[in-house]
Amino acid sequence: MNVLLVDDHRVVRVAIHRLLRSALPALQVTEADSGQAALTLCAEHRFDAVVLDIGLPDLSGLEVARRLLQRHREVRILFFSMHDELPMVRQALAGLGFVSKNCDQAVLVSAVERVAAGEPYIEHSVATRLALNHQHGADQRLQEMTQRELEVLVMYARGEPVAGIARRLCVSDKTISNHLALIKNKLQVRSAVDLIHLAVDSGLVRYGERTLAYQSNGQAVQPSM
Repeated sequence: MNVLLVDDHRVVRVAIHRLLRSALPALQVTEADSGQAALTLCAEHRFDAVVLDIGLPDLSGLEVARRLLQRHREVRILFFSMHDELPMVRQALAGLGFVSKNCDQAVLVSAVERVAAGEPYIEHSVATRLALNHQHGADQRLQEMTQRELEVLVMYARGEPVAGIARRLCVSDKTISNHLALIKNKLQVRSAVDLIHLAVDSGLVRYGERTLAYQSNGQAVQPSM
C-alpha cells in the first residue's frame, strides 16, 4: 500500500510514519507538510489512502479533501485530527474515515488499513457521540450549513482574521465578509460576538481554544472584520 501522510508538524509525521511502517512493513509512506504539497503529490502519484489533518497552515484539510475528491474521485481519505467537534466530523466524513489524535496506536493502524482497502472507518468513541447527538437532537441551524460556511465559521470563531481566512481558502477578503454576513443571517444572530458564543455553546469550537477571540477576563470581544 502507498499512503500519503499530511500534517504540518514534523514530530507528528515522523512518529506516525514510524508507527505505520513498524505495524505494516509493506506500507510505503510519503509525507506532506501542507495542503498544497498534498495536492501536488496526489497529482503526480497514486495513493491508496491519504491520512489528512484538518488544521493545516495553508488550506484547511476539508478544503484539501474537497479538491482531491473533485480531481480524483477514487481517492480514499482518512481524517486524523485533534479537532473532533461533531459538526466538523460530519463534514469530514465526506472522505472515508475519521480518527482523533487521541486514539490508540492500534486504532490508527486499523483505520489506515481499512480506508486503504476502500472501507469506511470512524473511531468508536466518535461514532458513539454522533449517535447520541443525533438521538437527542442538534442545533438545526448548524445542520443546514454548507461545508464552506462551516469552515469559515470555525476559523472565525477561533480568532482567525478575515484576511487570514481568505488566504487559507484562496478567496478574497470580500468573499469571506460576504460569507460571514450570510452565516449570521442563516444562524439568526446579529453580531460577531453572538456568532462566537453560538460556536462555543454548540461545541463547534472549544472555549479558550483560541485566545484571540476572548479577552483575558473571559469576556467575548468582536474580532476585526
